[in-house]
Amino acid sequence: MKPRQLLFLFLGVLTLLRLVLIAVVELSPDETYYYQWSRHLDVCYFSKGPGVAVAIWLGTHVFGPTAFGVRVLSPFLALGTSLIMFSFARRLYGESVAIWTVITLSMIPMFEVGGLVMTIDPLSMFFWMAGLYTFWLALDRAPEWSMWWPATGAMIGLGFLCKWTNAMQLLSIVLLLASVPRHRQEFLRSGFRSMILVFLLFLAPPLIWNANHDWVTFTHLTMRGHLNHAFKFQPGQFLKFLGLHFGVYSPLIFGGMLTAIWWGWDRARVHFKPRFLLAFALPLLVMYAWISFGGATEPNWTAPASLSLGLLAVALWHEVAQEKKWARQYSVAALTIGLGMSLVVMDTDILRQFGFPLPYDSDPSSRTRGWETTAQIVEDFRKEFETKISQKVFLIGDKYQTASELAFYMQNPPVEGPGHPPVYTPESPAFESQYSFWPRYDESTEFTVLAQNYLSSPADPSADPKLREDVRTALSAIPKDEKSESSKMADAKRNLVHALRLALPNLPLDESFVEEGGPNLFTGRTALYITDRPEEKAPSTIQGGFEHADMIKCIDIKRHGLLLRQIRIFACYNYHGMSL
Repeated sequence: MKPRQLLFLFLGVLTLLRLVLIAVVELSPDETYYYQWSRHLDVCYFSKGPGVAVAIWLGTHVFGPTAFGVRVLSPFLALGTSLIMFSFARRLYGESVAIWTVITLSMIPMFEVGGLVMTIDPLSMFFWMAGLYTFWLALDRAPEWSMWWPATGAMIGLGFLCKWTNAMQLLSIVLLLASVPRHRQEFLRSGFRSMILVFLLFLAPPLIWNANHDWVTFTHLTMRGHLNHAFKFQPGQFLKFLGLHFGVYSPLIFGGMLTAIWWGWDRARVHFKPRFLLAFALPLLVMYAWISFGGATEPNWTAPASLSLGLLAVALWHEVAQEKKWARQYSVAALTIGLGMSLVVMDTDILRQFGFPLPYDSDPSSRTRGWETTAQIVEDFRKEFETKISQKVFLIGDKYQTASELAFYMQNPPVEGPGHPPVYTPESPAFESQYSFWPRYDESTEFTVLAQNYLSSPADPSADPKLREDVRTALSAIPKDEKSESSKMADAKRNLVHALRLALPNLPLDESFVEEGGPNLFTGRTALYITDRPEEKAPSTIQGGFEHADMIKCIDIKRHGLLLRQIRIFACYNYHGMSL
């Protein structure tokens, strides 16, 4: 077999292995959170664009709401990224470098995780790699116009809708064109303009959405990057930033990348290829390295930069290894350690099987463990508690991660109404997650919505059909024009409330809602608050909204005899709302 055929066989086997593993490993909190997004499709969300939600929607509509359905596109995105990289690297440095580049990327622990989970990163990496290649092809045909220019704008735009970081490719393009005299004229040509125009088409929907939602995404991003307060120089945070990168990329592979920056910088002064590759790596690395001094540190933020930097590293190390034995030894050691770390990352229980008692509080993969068991325990307890108090309860998770995991893994999650999440997050005056934009338990419900929900639900065989018809008649009498005469609108609303009170006697309805807008259907009800935090008392957001909240259950979730997490359940009685 030729080396290229062996590579393709390797990628095929690796993809099949990933397709098996995605159904076995439980979903991470971010994945179940994004699954909830996919059930409420929109052009933008609290912290991200719609890309990951659309990807999960596609997978779950074909394979159902399962872990496999949520993740099914991820292995193919990883495969696609590798194939594009192979073609791109072969064009720049030949087939041998292309093969070793793909193999090296496959040995990086973070990339292996990216081939298994469906978060924003697999999508971001795929479109970043595609944009990298299409821009090279556009320049290759310059100064003539080609479809690769608008294609580059589309790839950057699609990546932007998955992860805002992808827009940094535009800065890389501007810096590269400005630094190469023969390419500066591209700023004035139609190809560059068409690329920008196409990108703006993708930029518009999130901007319009944010303009209508108090620019919440920008507020969130400034807080996430610690940019909402005075900059405080913290060298220790930068060292943490570096340490995390050595961990998620594998120490020797990341060391090889840093060396490639040093070697490549010198060559980039006279050679275009290293300048091109560094242009798509350094701006992102420098930006996040600087931000890390202020305290914000996440290694996956720089992941797209590793694509061009990884190719440059392999090309330069491949050249040195032709002559230097130590370079060959270093490369073999780097790939071997990377492979070992990737295997461990895919299943950290390997360490425990070899007798290494890695505690789960030191194991990053514990976030994906035990949630199915946790959800089943919570669901069984909810049923027992409802039987005990003879009423239905609603569920509140301490944060969006807990709420999303419980909602996904419960067999019969309670849903209070159309559009409601199965598990809520605590009420808050501020936007804290996407849950703030969905129906909440601290909101009033328009009585016109109550009427519509009532009429769309199956008719109760024991109910008087005339009452249902009265609601329908009263609802149809509501003026469509909000500028209608106030007395006429008030009378119509009052008639609808009267019809609803007769049809739904258990709801807390009275005519005051004609002015107030509607009742809070959770008033007076009991909730279960679930948290994995070591708190003996419910937080103020819970205590302030209920008459009292008592911890009634503490559950140890164990795996292989080790404590995985502790779940505390609080009974929260008589909801009355919190003064905000």
